[in-house]
Amino acid sequence: MVRYFKKLFALSEQGAKDLVKAIISCTVTDISLMMPVGLIFLLLSEFVAPFMGGEQVESNLWFYLGLCVLVLVMIGIFHYIQYNATFLASYKESANKRILLAEKLRKIPLSFFGKRDLSDLTTTIMADCAGLETAFSHYIPELIGSVLSILICSIGLFCMDWRMSIALLWVVPVAFIITAGGKKQQKKVNRINKQSQIERADVIQECIETVREIKANNQTENYLAKLDKQLSNDEKIQMKAELNTASFVVSAQMVLRIGITTVVLVGSKLLLNQEIDFLTFLVFLIAASRIFDPLSGSLINLAAIFSAMLQIERMKKIEEHSIQTGKKKAGYNGYDIVFDNVGFSYNDGEAVLRNVSFVAKQGEITALVGPSGGGKSTAAKLAARFWDINKGTITLGGTDISTVEPEALLSNYSIVFQDVVLFNNTVMENIRLGKRGATDEEVLAAAKNAQCDNFICNMPQGYQTIIGENGSSLSGGERQRISIARALLKNAPVILLDEATASLDVENETLVQAAISELVKNKTVLVIAHRMRTIAGADKIVVLESGKVAEQGTHDALLVKRGLYNRLWSIQSKASEWSL
Repeated sequence: MVRYFKKLFALSEQGAKDLVKAIISCTVTDISLMMPVGLIFLLLSEFVAPFMGGEQVESNLWFYLGLCVLVLVMIGIFHYIQYNATFLASYKESANKRILLAEKLRKIPLSFFGKRDLSDLTTTIMADCAGLETAFSHYIPELIGSVLSILICSIGLFCMDWRMSIALLWVVPVAFIITAGGKKQQKKVNRINKQSQIERADVIQECIETVREIKANNQTENYLAKLDKQLSNDEKIQMKAELNTASFVVSAQMVLRIGITTVVLVGSKLLLNQEIDFLTFLVFLIAASRIFDPLSGSLINLAAIFSAMLQIERMKKIEEHSIQTGKKKAGYNGYDIVFDNVGFSYNDGEAVLRNVSFVAKQGEITALVGPSGGGKSTAAKLAARFWDINKGTITLGGTDISTVEPEALLSNYSIVFQDVVLFNNTVMENIRLGKRGATDEEVLAAAKNAQCDNFICNMPQGYQTIIGENGSSLSGGERQRISIARALLKNAPVILLDEATASLDVENETLVQAAISELVKNKTVLVIAHRMRTIAGADKIVVLESGKVAEQGTHDALLVKRGLYNRLWSIQSKASEWSL
């Protein structure tokens, strides 16, 4: 049972065990709620007996009061146990699920993120996991618990009278079949509803992220009209989903109510024919009132489980996605990066790199240049195994990087990309991210080398200033210099710089380049830059065009060839002379 639940609902081992406990507790609680029916039966047996020709029995009021108190105490205890077994356990499993998904995302290749948008992943980790809490605290244990309790109580009812039991219970399987019959349709509508929710979140997030551009281009009215249209469409889809579910559930609940009618009709006939006594007839009427109410809720739970299965399916897609594996420890003979006949594509049939071969030697600066879309940034990311290549090999110090666990491999890299990511924390902690446990003195030294010290000291709290989400309180150049300081602090043997000085003015660019010159001594440096002047002094320049190596060599040698590099250099030289 544990193994079955673990596979069906994508639970952890402990989560599956907790679900079994929750089901047992719900079953026991539902059975305890039938105990008042038994108590009423005892009372009626005693008080009705004289009117049915039985002997007068002296009633013991205190005995029945004691039984009532005992039943109430037992019901209270079982509800307490049920609460702990359902709610608390589901909260723990939901928390574990979020951590599990986060750990999985940490190991999944970055190609996965290129195919899934941020809102979709956020919805899975937050909303879907929250839905998991509701499913495992309400829907699943209560549904299975109510079904099991009814089966157990049915045994007792059949022992009393099988005809009345059939009259009472025949509607139960019919109601469940009606609800289950709409599973396919509900799944289809729920999938459309979920996609609509993701699109709504995308529009809202886009508005927040681009509010500056929207206002600057006087597009506020148009964008709000787009948002209103999306919200209106989302509302219609949600109403359709609710109506679709309700059509099956309400129909099934109406069938359940027929069960009371059949109990009355069959019971009346049997009573008139003196085939059952009035007490038995009364007990079945009371049992009907107790059974059908929780069953109505169970039908709603069944429909909700169909919806929850879609959320579980989305989480399974992440959990079952292949991960990048490899050795946690690897030996490197130096830190040369070698691309040997490398081919790569983000999507099938759309090659980004074709038979790319070059060597970035340790102690040298290797620059990747070329027109936009030529594959420069892709090559740099492949060198750090952000993606796995489709063809050829990439080695670091003679070791194939595809055989090394990604996080172990990245311990050898300091990376500064054009899109800087900072956290809503202090300047000090944002830089310290480059080296866990770095002292304040080490952080300060890295900041000074990256030309950050002056602007940081002018902040209200200096290095303890909170810089906002993704460094919102900083300029583009300041954010980039903090990112460079982080890389300097890590002091790894391989340096990847993707447009690292793109947001700097001429003065700061010169200062940062001087700091980088100290950093790159005896290290492997791979630089991507559109500004030719920033890589003119590189030891090797690899020119990429349309995913292929067009030419490679030193700056002077490439100018002599009068090829693509010479043309790019000439264009930028002319552009630098342009003025208003």
